[in-house]
Amino acid sequence: MGRKKLSLAEDLLNLVALLPWWAGVGLSIASYFLLHRLAIPDVPVAIQPGQMGGMAVRAMTTALAGVGQYVLPLICLGGAATSAWRRHQRKSLAVNVAEANGADALDGMSWREFEMLVGEAFRMQGFSVGELGGAGPDGGVDLVLKKGTEKFLVQCKQWKAYKVGVDVVRELYGVMAAKGAAGGFVVTSGSFTADAKGFAEGRNVKLVDGQRLSQMIKEARATLSAGSSAGAEVRQASETATQAHIPADVVCPACGAGMVQRTAKRGSNAGAMFWGCSTYPACRGTRQIS
Repeated sequence: MGRKKLSLAEDLLNLVALLPWWAGVGLSIASYFLLHRLAIPDVPVAIQPGQMGGMAVRAMTTALAGVGQYVLPLICLGGAATSAWRRHQRKSLAVNVAEANGADALDGMSWREFEMLVGEAFRMQGFSVGELGGAGPDGGVDLVLKKGTEKFLVQCKQWKAYKVGVDVVRELYGVMAAKGAAGGFVVTSGSFTADAKGFAEGRNVKLVDGQRLSQMIKEARATLSAGSSAGAEVRQASETATQAHIPADVVCPACGAGMVQRTAKRGSNAGAMFWGCSTYPACRGTRQIS
């Protein structure tokens, strides 16, 4: 798929967008303070013979830093906003596919949306995902997956009109060997030819068609939902068990509500346990633990 050539500012913005949004905000703040210090002009002094070149370099550095202290932080903030928006998009795409009856939800996606969806599908399975966009020299690799010490390469093909052929699978297999990857995936919204399936059979390359991709996302969401529900049940059971050990006669002397065990964080009794009113901060009643 063709990608248009981007400017340096767009390249930098897209690079920051690959990071978590909070990292982009941190880079924005750090770049401003660093360039702001460089933008402070030197105190005028008499120029000695042989110092002209150094003075010219410092003057140019100060001028560039004066502009960059505003431009670079704005680019980083733009990358942070893009990262946050892409995260929202990835989750929305996964929800739409999971709730669809079949692979029809993949129809009409742009190549960028499809790659984001594939990345989110692997994130949901516990992989860390690096997005390359297929723009580099790595044989059209779009995603790099990592789990533990192992690395996996992914090539995405948003093709519905025709089947993905053996050449694509063979190309990825060659890149995997060159990069020392433990395995690879070719993911398409469509399907694969018989030759492609035959070449992948017995090799560490997995072919994921549109139907299988949709199923992967549904299964991953179901697993995550089950895990969240189980976690909530465990927390609720723990809270119930804790409350069950509170004597019935331990009530707040100020308002009569139930009390919970707390730990003093400051003062002469810091670290000591005490009974605190369960309605805190509305009521600040306390009792000593006997």
